[in-house]
Amino acid sequence: MKARHDQHFLIDKNAIGRIADTEDVKGKVVLEIGPGNGALTRALLDRGATVHAVELDGMLCDELAERFSTEITEGRLTVTHGDATKCPLPPFEMVVSNLPYSASSKITFRLLDMGFKVAVLMYQQEFAERMAAPAGTKDCGRLSIMVQTYATVQRCFTLPPGCFSPKPQVHSMVVKIVPRPPIFWVNDKKRYAAVVLALFTHRRKTVRNCLRGSSGILDREWTERVIAALPEEILKSRPEELYLEDFATIANFE
Repeated sequence: MKARHDQHFLIDKNAIGRIADTEDVKGKVVLEIGPGNGALTRALLDRGATVHAVELDGMLCDELAERFSTEITEGRLTVTHGDATKCPLPPFEMVVSNLPYSASSKITFRLLDMGFKVAVLMYQQEFAERMAAPAGTKDCGRLSIMVQTYATVQRCFTLPPGCFSPKPQVHSMVVKIVPRPPIFWVNDKKRYAAVVLALFTHRRKTVRNCLRGSSGILDREWTERVIAALPEEILKSRPEELYLEDFATIANFE
């Protein structure tokens, strides 16, 4: 089977079951992005979920509509043809998806902006490990800081390439994301995101140099005021050495 739109189809029944059982979906409205051939869709429906599936591949949409015609007629399933990074998404309370690797970051950030109760998502393992890397460690980056500011991230289990067709060249990891308010108050989400982006654009430089080199991302006058006010301990640190509180302190400065 040839991969279409960066999608690798789950074929391992045990893996499909583990994903579907990670959270109780009975009676819940579940968003599934990239349903592919519908293997996970079937498992979610069998567990009593109402599923809203969004699929980029029009041919797969037609196949899903034919395969699940009864569930669609009964209102237990909808299939939307569209790009989940930008198309209107149907209402949902949970997300259970095997995300396409190339769109993982964009989709994750979009889902966090929209809000949900819990998400069970499969990513490339390296991507998932970076997302879960704690602030203040060498593996943390923009992804981990932005996600962990607004949610908890729990590693669930990994899956080898043999669980998919065609086989990807990497292992995959299923994670659970649960949104929560920021531990440290964020005055302006857009500025916070810009600060995190500016700092990790040149992550090997000090915070002082990252801020001074953030032209086009942050206002120059604002950054100079921040540099003048921040303690030297923060200014001489590298972004990967900062904690969530430090990012909030910088972004909240007026």
